[in-house]
Amino acid sequence: MLSVVQRVAEASVTVEGRVVGQIGRGLLVLVCAEPTDTPAVADKLVAKLLELRIFSDEAGKMNRSLQDVGGGLLIVSQFTLAADTRSGNRPSFTGAAPPALGRELYEAVLASARAQHPLVQAGEFGADMQVRLLNDGPVTIPLNLGA
Repeated sequence: MLSVVQRVAEASVTVEGRVVGQIGRGLLVLVCAEPTDTPAVADKLVAKLLELRIFSDEAGKMNRSLQDVGGGLLIVSQFTLAADTRSGNRPSFTGAAPPALGRELYEAVLASARAQHPLVQAGEFGADMQVRLLNDGPVTIPLNLGA
């Protein structure tokens, strides 16, 4: 499972003019399922997100996790993370899971996150979304937790 984690001061997702997900301080996570991913990989991703120490402590060191700071988690599906641009100028997305599996695994990530963290928001799978964020730091971290 591919993901990009951004530490944010705030973030939101809008679909057709309506806000479908919004958080203050926390993590915006763009997620792309790959064909070999499983619900166990979704659980592994959530565990990593909740414990990733990328928030500052009193000394200004990145020593605190999302759980430590009580931040929000905004999870957005984004199959384009699997883009292969090695050949030609048009990206190939064959590295992304087929839509049905992608939706299933995205929903598995959301279910796992909601079971373990009190503030979880989401985008809409397959929708044309506008994502707004105020990156804090900036801190942006790619994760690849494949099967």
